[in-house]
Amino acid sequence: MTHELKSILAAYGVAKENKMKTVLATVVALEGSSYRRPGVRMLIREDGLATGAVSGGCVEKEVIHQAQSVFDDGISKMMTYDGRYRLGCEGLLFIMIEPFEPNAVFIDAFKENLIKRNLLQISCYYSKTEGGNASFGSVLAIGSDKFALRAHFEQVAKLQVFKQEMEPCFKLLIIGAEHDAVQLASYAALTGWEVTVVATPTEEKTLNDFPGAQELLCVNPENLEVEAIDNQTAVLLMTHSYVKDLKYLMRIRNTRPAYLGILGPTKRREKLLNELIEREPEINDSFFDNVYGPAGLNIGAETAQEIGIAILAEILAVVRKQKPIMLKHKTSPIHN
Repeated sequence: MTHELKSILAAYGVAKENKMKTVLATVVALEGSSYRRPGVRMLIREDGLATGAVSGGCVEKEVIHQAQSVFDDGISKMMTYDGRYRLGCEGLLFIMIEPFEPNAVFIDAFKENLIKRNLLQISCYYSKTEGGNASFGSVLAIGSDKFALRAHFEQVAKLQVFKQEMEPCFKLLIIGAEHDAVQLASYAALTGWEVTVVATPTEEKTLNDFPGAQELLCVNPENLEVEAIDNQTAVLLMTHSYVKDLKYLMRIRNTRPAYLGILGPTKRREKLLNELIEREPEINDSFFDNVYGPAGLNIGAETAQEIGIAILAEILAVVRKQKPIMLKHKTSPIHN
């Protein structure tokens, strides 16, 4: 969800430039089922333009309508949305709407924290009673520093507190620059992941060749910086060159990404890993725990676009620790 907050702050910057007020709507509690869970947010400008969503699209109009009073009097409020009667499937949503007025110190700290890839913590103070309350509001913690998301906010201990820990933005490192890498980068960016593409200098690629990607690294394997590969990073090895794949594989052998996918058939994967072991016999066995090849779920994918979807689905399943099944066969709730 960090990427959603990142988008909200970017939209706030645009609103501020246009001298428009903004409010923030946060789902702080839920009774029953819902399209999204507590902790989702949307930013609303006083002209009605919204960034983000708190549901699948059915709740947002009501939230925008309810936000008008917060624009008028500057007082936070609680609203509820009972989807059990309106939609026949969702539960009761408790949504806090508050003025959104982050200061420059917080915005700078947030941006710096995105680079450092550290955890964030948000505490939302509320009650389930509908209506306005100046004590409702959110506080974001970055390390030992705390920032209120609006001016002149004071915490009140008697209120209920929704606490949320937000991990760094998930990152996808695509090693390869062919057509399928272009499609994968585009689809991954739509999920909110930070995408970096790696190509060799001789391929003469530019960032414009990969819509959605944030960064293009034109480096040979021995010069690839690997320090930033962490447990919130997925790596895809897809250069379409056995020699290049092996060299990059050797370069990242001491990293522990959340997922390491290798494009190509099983025999090619086994050949790569066996040669890696021959060249680096002391490699830690834990490196192989998160190796997935052929990369992707078996959904009958054939085109580059479909293969990209299959790969992204597998990454999500691995990261979320889920065994992929059709939801109609799932007897327990979709969300834990």
